[in-house]
Amino acid sequence: MQFEMLYSKIHRAHVSDANLNYVGSITIEKSLALSANLLAGMKVEILNINNGERFNTYVIYGDKEGEICLNGAAARKAQIGDIIIIVAYASYTQNELKDYKPTIVQVNEHNQILSITHEV
Repeated sequence: MQFEMLYSKIHRAHVSDANLNYVGSITIEKSLALSANLLAGMKVEILNINNGERFNTYVIYGDKEGEICLNGAAARKAQIGDIIIIVAYASYTQNELKDYKPTIVQVNEHNQILSITHEV
């Protein structure tokens, strides 16, 4: 049996840009994405704290410090300055859950890392 569980998240990130004319995805500063174990192309769910929107997209890496940019259709789901949670899930077997420790990255208003923990 497989269990769909939280894999990682970036908690309370601030949208720094929105690019409606891009093909699609969310651009996350590469070092921030890697701190949360998010891979380029990985499916993520975006939870917008400001307006309640929840939607899926995929990660691409960005170079700008603190960059969190919603691209394409996702740009319609949030405004610059909105606070979002970026969540990734993974499937685990019951045996794998014995050592289950998701990665939680807390950031400040400039999307700089405040803490990284490995617990729900």
